[in-house]
Amino acid sequence: MAFAIIETGGKQYRVAEGQEITIEKLAGVASVGEKVVFDKVLLWDDGKELRVGDPYLAGVTVEAELTEAGKGKKLYIRKFKAKSNRSRKIGHRQPYHKVKVAAVKA
Repeated sequence: MAFAIIETGGKQYRVAEGQEITIEKLAGVASVGEKVVFDKVLLWDDGKELRVGDPYLAGVTVEAELTEAGKGKKLYIRKFKAKSNRSRKIGHRQPYHKVKVAAVKA
């Protein structure tokens, strides 16, 4: 089974056909069901041939479909200043997209 290593949102992911992954929110993607194409492919392997990019492979793409958009679990950040009676609690929920990989094309 062919797999690839792609770069998106400043992170790298190992993907294969039929796999569902959670990635950073994609800019410009509006709705669930929309097709997404990743062209920043770092490595591609089909079991017989291995290709490594420098830094990216030309002509290799990964096609996926957006299945879910949401926000992650809430994280709390506590800011504290000693001896000044100052404390502050801040919450953050990181937005994400879930995509299902349809095809790895070389």
